Amino acid sequence: MREKIRVSGLRYAVGEGAEILKGVDAEVPGGRITAVVGPSGAGKSTLLRAINRLIEPTGGEVYLDGEPTSALDPLELRRRVGMVFQLPALFGATVGDAVLYGARLAGRDADAGRLLAMVGLDPSLAGRHPDALSVGQQQRVSMARALALEPEALLLDEPTSALDEGARDVVEALILDLNGRLGLTIILVSHALDQVGRVADRVVVLAAGRSEGGWGREEFFSGEGERARRLISGRP
Repeated sequence: MREKIRVSGLRYAVGEGAEILKGVDAEVPGGRITAVVGPSGAGKSTLLRAINRLIEPTGGEVYLDGEPTSALDPLELRRRVGMVFQLPALFGATVGDAVLYGARLAGRDADAGRLLAMVGLDPSLAGRHPDALSVGQQQRVSMARALALEPEALLLDEPTSALDEGARDVVEALILDLNGRLGLTIILVSHALDQVGRVADRVVVLAAGRSEGGWGREEFFSGEGERARRLISGRP
């Protein structure tokens, strides 16, 4: 299986403080959905930020298609590897402005209506104020904004944690659709193992800033992954 992203010995510490990432290793196959799971404080969100250099690792390396990301221009890296955060933050007077925010900064042409349609929203919403949308709709606008740069991979940091069940189901279906239709490589941070079972092809486990291994979905939810599941739940 073709490797899209590889994390090798990744470390991150804040100043002289304790390390948050302590030599994390992980492989992310291309065109698949990889879930990153672990207890609170494991370093999951920090890992995503380090992958596209929103923070700079203090050790180790991230590789994109075999090339170290430290050798890439950060803006080019973030075009190729988009990110959607837990809580949507939309910039602009209209939804259309919010969708095109990143594309305009990058000097790229994009069609807000087409991008809204890609995430299952009515293109007519482009003229509305972002605050008029539900949180679930705003999260889909955040995904449309990332797609405007035509990324090769998406990093999703608990994108459904602030949503009700109905909106969560819509976003999960969208994740599966984007992966299947566009072949996007997706890394999904999630606390919900039931969600992982619905959408992920592969599971990577972090605990206390260290990687505890990676499994295919079926392996993770079978006896092979029992120790990892207990680790996530905090059970001995």
